[in-house]
Amino acid sequence: MSAQNGQQGTGPNDGVFMSAEDLRGYADKIDMARASKASQGMKTAEDARSELMSRLSKPMPVTDEIRNRVLSQLKQAAVDGRSELMVLQFPVELCTDNGRAINNNDSDWPETLTGVPRQAYEIWRDKLKAAGYRLSAMIVEWPHGMPGDVGFFLSWGEERKY
Repeated sequence: MSAQNGQQGTGPNDGVFMSAEDLRGYADKIDMARASKASQGMKTAEDARSELMSRLSKPMPVTDEIRNRVLSQLKQAAVDGRSELMVLQFPVELCTDNGRAINNNDSDWPETLTGVPRQAYEIWRDKLKAAGYRLSAMIVEWPHGMPGDVGFFLSWGEERKY
């Protein structure tokens, strides 16, 4: 404050404004904090994907709880007027060709499946197909323009011809 008129000064170094250099430094710190947060988020996502890959790479016991959950989801989809439900989403790395056959709609795409996706396909093939369900697979996630995740879809309505 000026001693003469009791007002704050507006000079370049009177503490009211940051210097341009200080503002650039502040902005750089903010950018570094954002980059660090984004990096931590990417690490968390990578860790979660690795854990998912580990769990889905080996067949798992199909419990009554799992059967009931899927049945409940199917019923809810029907109540909602849908005739299709995505029942499984998994990384393309669980396909021996990283999802190429699925992406290209090759008829031999089931042969590329491993772990839980293979198990899910076999359950459909051995039990659900005869009950009138259809199974389709498609790439549902495209990180950086590359196939990332596959979705398995059960359908039960009239088959659409495109």
